[in-house]
Amino acid sequence: MNQILLDTSAYSNFMKGHLEIKLALREVDQIYLNPIILGELRAGFRKGHHRAKNEKELLTFLTSPRIKFVAIDEDTADRYAVIMNYLWKIGSPVPTNDIWIAASAMQHGLRILTSDAHFQKMSQVLVEYY
Repeated sequence: MNQILLDTSAYSNFMKGHLEIKLALREVDQIYLNPIILGELRAGFRKGHHRAKNEKELLTFLTSPRIKFVAIDEDTADRYAVIMNYLWKIGSPVPTNDIWIAASAMQHGLRILTSDAHFQKMSQVLVEYY
């Protein structure tokens, strides 16, 4: 089964009509999100000028039968620690939320679909970067 974890940046670019991300999403069987991604999206909506429109579009997106959620739990925290220590070791900081997203992908064996290049610094996860 072809599955991905959809990063916040890729969702945002998908909603802006980014062709490569649209094509990538058409080819997957399941699209996963986690609470970190949902929180980043909703925080962005609150900061922006189109909160109601963005929330409505997100709710529509979430009704797709291909959308699933993964939880953040103790196993995710263990993977977070692995990735965080690796990044410290190579001297390459990455936003904390993105480490949690990567840990979630690592835990569930999911590729990350993203528009953020710093995910490529994390050797513990597979990344599709657009």
